[in-house]
Amino acid sequence: MRTHLNQMHRKALQTAAAALSIALLASCGGNNVRDRAPSGSVSIPDLPGDAIPRIEPRSRYGNGPVYEVLGKRYTVMPSSSGYSERGVASWYGQKFHGRLTSNRETYNMYAMTAAHKTLPLPSYVRVHNLRNNRSIVVRVNDRGPFVHNRIIDLSYAAALRLDMVGDGTSLVEVTAISFDEPAGDRPTRSVSHPPPEPADASAPFPTPAQTTEPEPLLEKHEKNVFVQVGAFGSRDNAERRHTLLSDRGIGNAFVHTDKSVTPTMYRVRIGPIVEVIQYDVLVEELENLGIMDPYLVTD
Repeated sequence: MRTHLNQMHRKALQTAAAALSIALLASCGGNNVRDRAPSGSVSIPDLPGDAIPRIEPRSRYGNGPVYEVLGKRYTVMPSSSGYSERGVASWYGQKFHGRLTSNRETYNMYAMTAAHKTLPLPSYVRVHNLRNNRSIVVRVNDRGPFVHNRIIDLSYAAALRLDMVGDGTSLVEVTAISFDEPAGDRPTRSVSHPPPEPADASAPFPTPAQTTEPEPLLEKHEKNVFVQVGAFGSRDNAERRHTLLSDRGIGNAFVHTDKSVTPTMYRVRIGPIVEVIQYDVLVEELENLGIMDPYLVTD
């Protein structure tokens, strides 16, 4: 069911969406707006299974510890342990197929890989599509996406298995699968190893032979996604946050009474969110209100 916004908020949404679309078209760093899928058709049974997590030394390339892109500095995490984040995933495909990734491997759009701004290279993460409940495991071997409000850039194969190629983006949860102890519990160890041999980027890159049977995908099941902007023990405090949102024209906000915990919590939510562009605009509006930590939830 699509969100019913009041007329003022709908107009603001449309205006901001148009401006954001222009900004995305001008961006770089793995955004699929300027990318495309392979010319031939690829079906789910033709794709490889999930990446298999294993202990790997940190790459000599792409691990900073600090690097800069488009004037913004990024600090690579000392460990992937404990990392979990919800937000927007994008994908990249044929435009980068055969090029070198940040850790000097060759990007293969048919492999189960991904790009992330700050996770150590390589890392393994589980990506859960919040809209349809599909889940995959990918190996992070590249940097990106350097676009505002995007948390991970998936390979074409990974995006296809999450059923997000057509839309280009999706709301996801990304959780690290780590063999590390928390970074604060042990000293960081540097492992030296020879760099991989770059492959010939001009050579044809066939779909990899499937070595493992893909895990069966969960049946597609659309779920409602909401943005939570506060959890309060006091109903009055929750209502004040709700009033703030309503006064700024965010008409689809409500207070959810959560009696599953003790004491009862009053959670201020907005939604349901049916499109990523709606989420992008909402995040910008919330930042203008000083609300910097919105959290995606499902029912």
